[in-house]
Amino acid sequence: MHPPDHDIRNRLLLARLPAMPQILIKLIEMLQSDHAGMPELAALIAKDAGMTGKVLAVANSSAYHRGSRAPGLEQSLVSLGTDMIKTLVISESVFQTFNSFPHSGSADLRGFWKHALGAAVVARDIARATGYPQLEEAYLAGLLHNVGRLALLAAAPREYGVNFMARDDADLCAVEQRTLQITHAEAGAWLIERWNLDSFLADSVLYHHEPIERLEPAHALIRIVRLAHLLVHHPEAGGAIATMAGYCGIDARELDAIVQGAARQVQKAADCLGIDLAGADDVPAPPAVLPVALADPVQARLQEEMRNMMLVSEMGQAFARQPDETALLGAVTRSARILFDLGTTIVLMQDPAGQSLVGVPAGEQQGRLAGFSIPLGRGGAIAGAAAARQVALLAPGAQPLGIAEEQLLRILGTEAMVCVPLVAGQHCTGVLLGGVASWQLPVLQKRERFLLAFGGQAAAALEAAGAEQGEAQRRIAHVAQEYREASRRVVHEVNNPLSIIKNYLSVLDDKLARREPVVAEMSVLNEEIDRVGQLINGLTEVAPPAADGVVAAPGPASVSAPAVPVDIARVVDDVLRVFRATGFIPAAVQVMVRMQQDPNEIDGDANLLKQILVNLVKNAVEAMPDGGRIEIANRGHVVRERRLYVELVVADTGPGLAPEMLANLFSEVKSAKEGRHHGLGLSIVHGLVQKLNGLIACRSGAAGTSFEILLPARGSKPRLAAPTAGTTDATTDARQE
Repeated sequence: MHPPDHDIRNRLLLARLPAMPQILIKLIEMLQSDHAGMPELAALIAKDAGMTGKVLAVANSSAYHRGSRAPGLEQSLVSLGTDMIKTLVISESVFQTFNSFPHSGSADLRGFWKHALGAAVVARDIARATGYPQLEEAYLAGLLHNVGRLALLAAAPREYGVNFMARDDADLCAVEQRTLQITHAEAGAWLIERWNLDSFLADSVLYHHEPIERLEPAHALIRIVRLAHLLVHHPEAGGAIATMAGYCGIDARELDAIVQGAARQVQKAADCLGIDLAGADDVPAPPAVLPVALADPVQARLQEEMRNMMLVSEMGQAFARQPDETALLGAVTRSARILFDLGTTIVLMQDPAGQSLVGVPAGEQQGRLAGFSIPLGRGGAIAGAAAARQVALLAPGAQPLGIAEEQLLRILGTEAMVCVPLVAGQHCTGVLLGGVASWQLPVLQKRERFLLAFGGQAAAALEAAGAEQGEAQRRIAHVAQEYREASRRVVHEVNNPLSIIKNYLSVLDDKLARREPVVAEMSVLNEEIDRVGQLINGLTEVAPPAADGVVAAPGPASVSAPAVPVDIARVVDDVLRVFRATGFIPAAVQVMVRMQQDPNEIDGDANLLKQILVNLVKNAVEAMPDGGRIEIANRGHVVRERRLYVELVVADTGPGLAPEMLANLFSEVKSAKEGRHHGLGLSIVHGLVQKLNGLIACRSGAAGTSFEILLPARGSKPRLAAPTAGTTDATTDARQE
């Protein structure tokens, strides 16, 4: 055991090792939550003056900027692209941290940095090739894999100074363990854990010297960093590299491509960070990189096109994240200003008739654009650009301009303007107009393909936003229609118990006047009042729109209770007692009831069955104004689709139903009855029967009409495939005798 004051871990604690910069911690959190879009990155970088200066310096370098004016922060971020920004922020943050270690200034860190950047680049490329989702995490792990060497140099400069430049291998770890009782891998993992970075980062640093055979089941990041370490520090270890590559699931051809491309990327990263790698030992110098001005013009053009494609893709993703069309228009105009160095930017959209381009009121130009319109059929530079789907560069001296173009130049407040068609597919949905200075026109002419690509992304996003808004409006209209239909159904059904209540109040008044008992009448009133409440509560049961926009219809069909034994004869008797007591059934109508002793029970809800019978009996009475006969009969058991039912029939001797009415019997259609809710009764009956898991059919002819209802017999098993609403089979078709 070593005395506490010689314990290297205590010395590490006392060495005042730097903390990880907050910007890197925030970036890692952002990447882990998958919200690293351009606006979020811009807001993060703007908080750090040093990082802002680094971004501006790189964006203004000859590799990225060719204009005469220096770009601002937003334009710099766009020109660099998201991937480059992430790499730059991570590298610069680690660079600042490493340079803050005690005694780091007295050591030559060029070789250290070359290895760190090499491992970072290789780890990121391996992660990309193997499908590891967190590329930036792999890059950071490669950068930090040897941070323990800086920590040991800071804590024990005398003991470790001679070993800091030693070859990074198992022998170095053995020396560290013998002299300091800790390896640089252990020290690095300890430091990363103190920085509260992700645990797998610490593990990847801890195990980057682990024997190969132990790493096959390890986490992917550990395997990636171990392979990157071998490729950068021990390229001669062919057997170990092949084994580790197999563990990572990467073949030799992909590995060769990664190694070949690493040197150029390391040099590029070092140039961006301002690190001079000339003379760095241990690592072969990368191939020379030609200055941009002397590079192959074809290659330079291809690089620019690739960067433009990446920028357009980034813009498309940014547009897709906008919550509504107004925010999207703002994002489009703002992005156009940044990408192309435009002044005031406005949008004209094609009207629904496709006859004109009309102004979109937005920003500071709301009042002037509200009534602005350019007819498409009358020619003009802007209408022509929209028709030809080509970029137009407009300036007063270059070509004759119409009044509309002159008005737009005054609105933009510039001497020239660029017109970019917004083309989705083969359809031009509008144009984007940006104010520019005359000297910018040749520059924009060279970027015509980029302008068209940007216009295509903006048009696609605007078209999608319009379609989504239209779909939302259709869904709202559908929900409103469902509520209206539900209200009609509820009002229709509520009228039945309200009529009963009204009639019973008259009966109650007469009985009270004669001082007769009214217990039975009060019971009926309570039942009907409860039924009114249940029906009205059905309005609260409208289901939200499904993914396809279908809304479950509310109303009486949704008012139900768990299936319990229901005595059919008792329900029929209750319905007829209410009708007779209120005088609803006239003397000219004879009612016959044929009930069986057994079977007489179903599984269902007595209230729903009562509602069905009220509708059917009421319809039968109204169909026979001159009198007739109504029969309510229990015809016993029926087997249908391997399920046992009880058949209940309500028949009348009325004139029958017309064939055209039978064709849509259970739909909400107009009938011969008068009133606002006519034609609803049988559709409600159909829904109630389905709610009881039953079936209904109708027979109608000159001798009358009968409704045959199959209700699940007590204790019967459910059908294997119950028909859904809208299906048609032999049991639900109306058949004419």
